[in-house]
Amino acid sequence: MARRFRRVVTGHDKNGVAIVESDSLATQILQRPNRPGVTLTNFWLSDGSPAEYDSATETCTGPFILHPPAGGSVFRCVEFEPEDPEILATLDGRAAFAEMGAANNIVENARHPFMHRTDSVDYAVILTGEIYMLLDEQDVLLKAGDVVVQRGTNHAWSNRGTETCIIAFILVDGVTSRMAADGADKGVPQR
Repeated sequence: MARRFRRVVTGHDKNGVAIVESDSLATQILQRPNRPGVTLTNFWLSDGSPAEYDSATETCTGPFILHPPAGGSVFRCVEFEPEDPEILATLDGRAAFAEMGAANNIVENARHPFMHRTDSVDYAVILTGEIYMLLDEQDVLLKAGDVVVQRGTNHAWSNRGTETCIIAFILVDGVTSRMAADGADKGVPQR
């Protein structure tokens, strides 16, 4: 059974005093048959940088999208149950990622059906368990307490162990230096 996370959101009252605006279980959760054993829980989204912090607007509404908002960020946890290699061999990564608006992020003919790449810098902290981060030609075993800075590289997560792994992620929208230079030359807003 997937972990439920308590989410406490602070703010200010009309006099500028710090208060708790909400204190409840996080409700923006994604579980799907195309990616069994994986649960994503969003805690907060920011649609720009610098992030606006004085609005009382709930940000975790609408469709569950893999990417952070353009120019923004997303804070989430992902729970990975141990993988079953036989089931994994039958899964369609493109279909699973399409459910999060990211079908085109799947790396075709990769060594794992969920190998993907996002245009973001992702900060990750392994909270529980252990997991393999798969890159194009390398596997890295990560354990509770380890951190990863994922910088727009092809990657997949593979729980080959026997216990659940939970990872906290902050994804920040990003561009390559080449894309930033091209956009700056053409007056294109950066994404």
